[in-house]
Amino acid sequence: MTRRWSGDWARPLPAAPPAPAVDVLVPTSGRASALAVTLAGLAAQDGPGFRVVVSDQSPGDPGTDDPAVQAMVRVLRAQGRPVEVLRHLPRRGLAEHRQFLLDQARADTVLFLDDDVWLEPGMLARMHDALTTLGCGFVGAAVQGLSYLDDDRPHERTPFEPWRDGVRPERVRRGEPGFDRWTLHNAANLVHLAAEVEVPEGGWLPYKVAWVGACVLYRRAALLDVGGFGFWDRLPADHAGEDVAVQWRVMERFGGAGLLPSGAVHLEAPTTVEQRDVDAFDVVLDADAPNDRARADR
Repeated sequence: MTRRWSGDWARPLPAAPPAPAVDVLVPTSGRASALAVTLAGLAAQDGPGFRVVVSDQSPGDPGTDDPAVQAMVRVLRAQGRPVEVLRHLPRRGLAEHRQFLLDQARADTVLFLDDDVWLEPGMLARMHDALTTLGCGFVGAAVQGLSYLDDDRPHERTPFEPWRDGVRPERVRRGEPGFDRWTLHNAANLVHLAAEVEVPEGGWLPYKVAWVGACVLYRRAALLDVGGFGFWDRLPADHAGEDVAVQWRVMERFGGAGLLPSGAVHLEAPTTVEQRDVDAFDVVLDADAPNDRARADR
């Protein structure tokens, strides 16, 4: 379902609209202005049809009560995009918040989109096309900080390696070769790569990643197959890297890829995750290791 243009906004919505192909899951906390920009980016997307679920953990008054956020919610609904705005407290950490959002999802594909990311028009369609074509567990559009546009870092782009013959399952862990790919997503590295690598306009090129932050489209079945973020209760509330843990699990079973070019722009707002002493992937995947060894010995 494409978005309804303004000439139709006052007309009744179809009595039985088609089910959305994508559920866009947006966790937010204390960043109302950035959230409004994120929703504005979604309002600029056409197909496939999508539903938006925003879960607010802002301290004090809900950030989703902000007038700019409310205005963009109204625009999306007028376009024919269902929007659910939820309040989810108390805060139990990033992983629990993502699991709560995943529990709300019904579509075959889910886009985890952070509340400080603007999407280029057409980016959701490119991601959905790539995921459908590749048949892997996820594709990601790594966020780019355009304040770094003049900061060219060719040495950080040396790990770039396209997937040439389809995306295959692979293992990535801290200290292993694939982990070094994390530098690809620093600063505006993907913008510079896109200027060097030939990709048809409106097209996409899959490449190998360590992980992708802030804008990742999953096959929901693959995410559920690895348990989603259900490990949240094994973590302290102050943690980071929960998305890495999930993506590494998905990559091992189904494969995952980044997409070039990335039309996801980081708004470069201050982080709301100030305590990063615990990396969830170290805790979760260390606990997985005995089971991994047992399967390998069978």
